[in-house]
Amino acid sequence: MAYLLPVVALLGVGVYLALIRSSSLLSSKQGATAHEKALPEPPGPPRLPVIGNIHQIPKTGAHRHFTEWAKTYGGIFSLRMGPALAVVVTDRRLVREMLDRKSAIYSARPHSYVSHDLITKGAHLLTMQYGDLWRKFRRVLHPYFMESAIDKVHLELVEAEQIAMIKDFLDEPGKHMAHTRRTSNSIIMSVVFGVRSPDATTSHMRDLYNLMERWSAVMETGSTPPVDIFPFLKTLPESWFGNWVQRGLDVGQRMKTLYSGQKGLVLARRAAQLKGHANDQPATLMDEVLDQQGKLQLTNHQQDFLGGVLMEGGSDTVSTMMLVVLQALCLNPDIVERARRDIDAVVGEDSTPRWEHHDKLPYITQIVKEAMRWRPVTPLAFPHALLSAEQGGEGDIVDGRFYLPPGTTVFLNVWGIHHDCEDPDRFDPDRYDGRTKTSAEYAASSEYELRDHYVFGAGRRICPGIHLAEREMFLGTAKLLWGFNMEQARDGKGGMIPIDTDPVTGYSEGFLVCPKDFDCSITPRSERRTATILREFEEASKNVFVRYK
Repeated sequence: MAYLLPVVALLGVGVYLALIRSSSLLSSKQGATAHEKALPEPPGPPRLPVIGNIHQIPKTGAHRHFTEWAKTYGGIFSLRMGPALAVVVTDRRLVREMLDRKSAIYSARPHSYVSHDLITKGAHLLTMQYGDLWRKFRRVLHPYFMESAIDKVHLELVEAEQIAMIKDFLDEPGKHMAHTRRTSNSIIMSVVFGVRSPDATTSHMRDLYNLMERWSAVMETGSTPPVDIFPFLKTLPESWFGNWVQRGLDVGQRMKTLYSGQKGLVLARRAAQLKGHANDQPATLMDEVLDQQGKLQLTNHQQDFLGGVLMEGGSDTVSTMMLVVLQALCLNPDIVERARRDIDAVVGEDSTPRWEHHDKLPYITQIVKEAMRWRPVTPLAFPHALLSAEQGGEGDIVDGRFYLPPGTTVFLNVWGIHHDCEDPDRFDPDRYDGRTKTSAEYAASSEYELRDHYVFGAGRRICPGIHLAEREMFLGTAKLLWGFNMEQARDGKGGMIPIDTDPVTGYSEGFLVCPKDFDCSITPRSERRTATILREFEEASKNVFVRYK
């Protein structure tokens, strides 16, 4: 899957080095007490003078490399990125103690001059520093994406779009790589701007992924100088480094144009409604932002990027995980058969599964959770950081044994935690037998050993769309299992075409780990189920989609 969020390139391992803010490069202990100064850093691999561990970190597959190091150095180990300190956490208990319980001091972000200053101007929710603007953005998002709001306001749309997805599979089964992407993009576009993505060629969807490719190109390792580690490089002619400043500014301008254009559609519709020239539409998130402007006092740029970051985040993560589910189902016919028995006992041929069936279909939830564990789309999450000294940070003592100075970067090794189990490469939904609560419930629980997965992150930086994403995943999985046979494709001689699920060769590398293109066979289970899909799609078009542009 070639389409990546901007953070794919942002967090390519070579660019980890550019995520350390120059102001915290020395990671000194000058503000620490005498006792703290006596505490060591967590253990870690041997380092060289000046460069530290930079030479040991691979450009791809860092999560696997970190997992191997964790076996040697423990659930928390340290690295030196030049003179700056980073730690890798591969321990559920420490995730709970550090990122959850101490989230007030672990919610900062490492800084990237190119991404934060040149491209987004500090208005990107995922990368912005923990502070007043971040809290303001989250206050806008929380009531709109809280669980009760999803079920009351957005669930009808999600159900309808999942019907549209299985209609896509019915019409063009060979384009499975596009169908999940269209679905998640259409949901988030409708929620944020009131505009659907009826097919994969929709202009805003095409423009978004084109933009993400450009951002990735700018942020590729070697594409820009490591100015966060060596600030003096900003004083050298940019032509020495491929005109990196202009390329970054160009991406930022394209981003601004796309995001402001979507907000412009909302403004135009609101103006037409005031004049009585437009039909009423459901209130969108951008409507909420505009209605609260007197209180929020956001700049136009901040408004644009608040909507834009949701476009990004809602368009790829769920769609990628749905492809992982599809891979697993095609390769495990016994799991498909068991899931079908459960679904058929609850839902007949004349209607598709709905969210109201969630509690009656625990095995479907187990499949979704196991997919998240097995091939997590975010194997290293997005790095946290301790508050810097400039932010009032004083560092932290971990387990009474280690001192972490202000500004320390913290990597959550999702891959390592997920694969710390028996036979980790085997897809086995029974791992979650009896653990079918929502991911938000497990994330909030003090029983860290029961946490289902860490795909949505941890602490105050946990994904605000967690409730929406879970409903998308459950409904997409349940409806596909209800309606279709899913198998490995066959070649001209009748032989099975393999699906590569090897973590090294079968997936793209980056912040998001996405399945590479794969073949599969998807056929409707019966004519009666086909008729049900067509009927429910017609009802969704008439009762739901008509309300969106």
